[in-house]
Amino acid sequence: MPNSLLRFVWRVSGWHQLALILISGLVLAIDIVPIELQRRIVNDTVGGGAFQPILALVAAYLAVIVTEGLLKLALNMYRNWIGEFSVRWLREAVFAAARCRGDEPISPETEGIQLSIVLDEAEPVGGFVGESISETVLQAGVLVIVAVYLLYLQPVMALVIAGVFIPQMMFFPLMQERINRRIASRIMLFRAISTGIVDAGSARDTDGSQYRNIMSIYRTNMSIYWLKYTMNLLMNLMAHGGIAAILALGGYLVVTGQTEMGTVVAFLAALAKVNDPWGELVTWYRDLRAAQVKYALVRDAAAAGAIDVGRDGLPFPGRSGAATDGYRWTT
Repeated sequence: MPNSLLRFVWRVSGWHQLALILISGLVLAIDIVPIELQRRIVNDTVGGGAFQPILALVAAYLAVIVTEGLLKLALNMYRNWIGEFSVRWLREAVFAAARCRGDEPISPETEGIQLSIVLDEAEPVGGFVGESISETVLQAGVLVIVAVYLLYLQPVMALVIAGVFIPQMMFFPLMQERINRRIASRIMLFRAISTGIVDAGSARDTDGSQYRNIMSIYRTNMSIYWLKYTMNLLMNLMAHGGIAAILALGGYLVVTGQTEMGTVVAFLAALAKVNDPWGELVTWYRDLRAAQVKYALVRDAAAAGAIDVGRDGLPFPGRSGAATDGYRWTT
């Protein structure tokens, strides 16, 4: 198998990733428009403008929202189709490996690894394939476009939003690395449980080792939850602190005549607009690091002969005994 997760992603879905990037570009092209329309509607309303232009702006806002929503629906369905196909592919590779061996005996350790891959490890690895590239293009693009727009509107208030996210960029990777170590430990515990069940021929736990593994998984999961939700708490506190800062600074600038009320409203909308893609990027990074850990373990299992990947690094290349029908990409 390819050495890295991203090489695996490109090998199994390269052309589809290009199509996803194209759809993401269309979403980016209209993503900033609703914020600007909101700003103009508020300014025209506060300034006592005519009702017809305001109504036209509202209609344009609704049209843009519907268009953006339909594009995102298409993007999400396409991503998940690719992800589910990849999950199915990895799972069926395990069974193809068993068919290729015929009557050759398989060790309980190998069977345990195969069971763990089918039930637990294939899901995050294959599921990540659909969003691996397009998600970063879309969400990072949104952040850049919104940041440039805010700097254009009011550079001083834009610094407030920068102060919300820069500290998160510092502490988030450090905490995520601690989560990743626990994810790897949990996978090995799952494999040990699966191997123990296969070796014993049932779920009997004669020596108490399975109970100890289950307790270790419980403690590992709880420590992951503590780290994950502590991160979420810190990020939420910073986001709400940014709202308070925008209201305070924006109120001062409006009172002193240095900016318009519509600009403050635009910044509040933009903070929510930035917070969403930032949260998506955080989730993407979590999924990336978790998928990298699990992919490395699946890759090592392939190197040890637990799954069948063939000379091209892909499952089902037409080996004797391995089915090939139904495993190609379909459109």
